[in-house]
Order: sequence, then structure tokens, then C-alpha cells
Amino acid sequence: MGEIKTIGVLTSGGDSPGMNAAIRAVVRTSLYHNLNVVGVMRGYEGLIAGELVPMNRKSVSNIIGRGGTILKTTRSAAFRTPEGRMAAFENIQKFKIDALVVIGGEGTFTGANVFSQEYGLPVLGLPGTIDNDLIGTDYTIGYDTAINNVISAVDKIRDTAESHARVFIIEVMGRDSGLIALRSGIGSGAEAILIPESETDIEELFRRLEESRTYKSSRIIMVAEGRHAGGLEVSEKIKERFPKYDVRLSILGHIQRGGSPTCMDRVLASRLGVAAVDALLAGHKGEMVGVVNNAIHFTPFHNAIKHISEINPNLLRIVDILSL
Repeated sequence: MGEIKTIGVLTSGGDSPGMNAAIRAVVRTSLYHNLNVVGVMRGYEGLIAGELVPMNRKSVSNIIGRGGTILKTTRSAAFRTPEGRMAAFENIQKFKIDALVVIGGEGTFTGANVFSQEYGLPVLGLPGTIDNDLIGTDYTIGYDTAINNVISAVDKIRDTAESHARVFIIEVMGRDSGLIALRSGIGSGAEAILIPESETDIEELFRRLEESRTYKSSRIIMVAEGRHAGGLEVSEKIKERFPKYDVRLSILGHIQRGGSPTCMDRVLASRLGVAAVDALLAGHKGEMVGVVNNAIHFTPFHNAIKHISEINPNLLRIVDILSL
């Protein structure tokens, strides 16, 4: 590829709060460098279908505080095929796009990695996922908002739990990662946190519930959805062991993804969007742009898509200490 004159930007996979702030940063930084910008609607599916629109300053006005993504998003089975990627590249050529910024998670970067290698197109990725489970960045866009959404919901649930002396099982998102459950559980004062990365001694959980019966009027147990059968399994086991307990299950679901992004997510998305355009102009390609120790960091796609499987043991120790 030669000189970069036009940059394309898309969002793919699950939406996350802060994606719009990232889009805004990519568009405005491109314009700052006198580049053209093309927005791709509906992710890779839209790239295949030719749903591309020119973008300008007005396109991204007043979107920094909006959740979701103005470019829409979807998961594309067609992009996993050589024929689908060929159709996508034909549209890249048709719209004279010289480089691409993709905002998403593991699936997004997997597709970007193959696409970039097949056609030599400079592609950089911004980590947009609420799970915070990508290698190469301390935080992903949307994670801070998601855990704050959880804490806000649990604080309200605890009011009811206190009033009725109930045990609440709170199931949060995290099919392969327990980071949402872990941090929001600590932040909301959960008595126990069950995550896929750490084996749970169910008998130890029962012991804690029994001991806390005399001095706690409510108990909150946080469960990541990827932990076996999730919250339903845990609630059924507790009901079976303690039939007199008033046990309730609350599955927070997609409420975690929605709403206005926090300041942290807006700033993170803005930093990464600016860095992505600057990096493309400097010759970077095939990498995810992240922040490590408060500095911009570049990680090859094939490394970034590896899930974080080890949890900070200090966080697990904090759970044990503060759940007494």
C-alpha cells in the first residue's frame, strides 16, 4: 500500500460504551491530518455489502456521550470465508480506502488479522469489549462503564435484600472471563464471587452463608455467566442446602452494555482513536492499540486475541478478606 489518503472505520461484534467516542476520535484525527474518512455500517457485514458512507466533523458531533455505536454492529459469518473477504476488499478498492481502523474484540481482531495478511491492507484495532479480556491493554473500551452499571444495579438490589433478609445471586456477563464479576463484586461488597478462572469450593460458600446468618441481614453473591450453569445453578444449590433461606436470582443481562460511557471510557477511547490514526501514518499495521501503564502500547493481533486466563491473586485475596 502507498500513501494513506483515506481511512475507513468500523465497529464489530458486541457493542460497548465508548465506541462512539472512539469513532469520533478516529474521524477528527483523520481530518486533522487532512485525510478522508469513510464509515462502514454494520461491521464486516456492511463492508461486504458496500454499506460505506463518507464522514466529516458533523457526522460525529455530540456522540462522545452516547452508548452503543452510530455505525451499528453485527457478527459476520460471511467474512470468515475467502469469498466474503474478497467482496469486502473490492469495496475497499471501490471507496479508495488505504487503511482501516476496526473497533471490537477477539472476533473482530481475528478477522482483521486474516484480512490484513491476505490483502496487505494496513489495519489497526481498538479494544472495544466490556469483558476487558484482551492481551495488550490494561483496560478495554466499555469495561469501566459496564462494571459501574453493575455496581449501580447491585446497590439497588441490596436495598431489597436488606429489607427482606434475602440472599441474592447476581449473574453478570462474562462467558469466558470473570473480570466484570470480580471487580464489580469487590466494588459492591459481595460476600462471594464465582468466576470461570477460579475453582469455587461450594462447601466453603455454604459455610460462609451459615456463619454470616447471625450478623448479616443480606448476602450478595456475584456469578459470571460462564461459570458452569451460571447463577441458576448456584441459586438452586443454595436453596437445596438452605431451604429456609429466601434466595433470589437476578440476571443483569444487557443492561451492563448500555448507557452513557463513563469519563474513563470516553478518555480511553479518545486516546486510542488518536493513537490509531497517528500509528497508521507512521507505518503500523496488524496491531491492536492499547494502554499499558498509562502509555500507548501496540500488540500484534495474534497475541491480543489470546484471552486473559490468570486473575490477579491479590484481588482474590481481597474478596476473601472483605467478605467476612
